[in-house]
Amino acid sequence: MAYKKVSRSFYDRDDVVEIARELIGKVLCTNINGHITKGMIVETEAYDGSCDNACHAYSHGLTERNKVMFGAPGFSYIYLCYGIHHLFNIVTNSEGKADAVLIRAIEPIEGVSKILERRNKKKLQRSVGGGPGIVSSALGITTEHYGEDLFGDVIWVEDHGNDFNPDEILASERVGIDYAGEDANLPWRFRLKGNPFTSPAS
Repeated sequence: MAYKKVSRSFYDRDDVVEIARELIGKVLCTNINGHITKGMIVETEAYDGSCDNACHAYSHGLTERNKVMFGAPGFSYIYLCYGIHHLFNIVTNSEGKADAVLIRAIEPIEGVSKILERRNKKKLQRSVGGGPGIVSSALGITTEHYGEDLFGDVIWVEDHGNDFNPDEILASERVGIDYAGEDANLPWRFRLKGNPFTSPAS
C-alpha cells in the first residue's frame, strides 16, 4: 500500500509542541543504499528556538552546526551527541524561527531484517528502536544526511492513519537537559502509552 508523505504545511506551523505531539504515530522512513526501512514514531521532544534554553538555536544562536534550523521547515537537523550518537531532528516553523522536533524512539514496521542487522540484534526489543541515537542507527541516518529535504527520496515521513486518543499520549519532562534551568521542567516529551520502544517514565 502506498502512503502519502506528511505535507510541508504540517511542519510549517508555529506550535512546535503540538507538532511533536502529532508526530506520534507518523512513520519515519529511509532509503539508504537501496534499503527501505520504516518505523512508527513513538517518542518525540519539542525544542523552541524563540525561548527554550534547551534548544541549540536559542542557547547558541546561529552557528555552522545549527544553521539548517533557521531555514525552511521539513528539513533534517542531525548532530553528534558525545561524538558517537547521530540525533535526528525535524526542522519546523517558518524560516528564521529555528524550532525542531527530536525523534527519540520508533517501532520498526518495515525492513525489519535490515534494522536488526544495523543494530546487531536478533529480535525486536527496545534496543532496536528506543533512544534517539538508536533511531538513527536503525534507519541508517548519519550526519551525512544533515540538511536533507524530507520531501525527497532518502528520508521522509508518512501518514499511515495512526490516530491516538489524547490519553494514549503521555507528556513529560525532556531527557538529559539539566543545563536548561527551568526549561528542563517543560512537559515537551511525548510518548505513546504502553509502547515497548519508548523511554522509561520519569
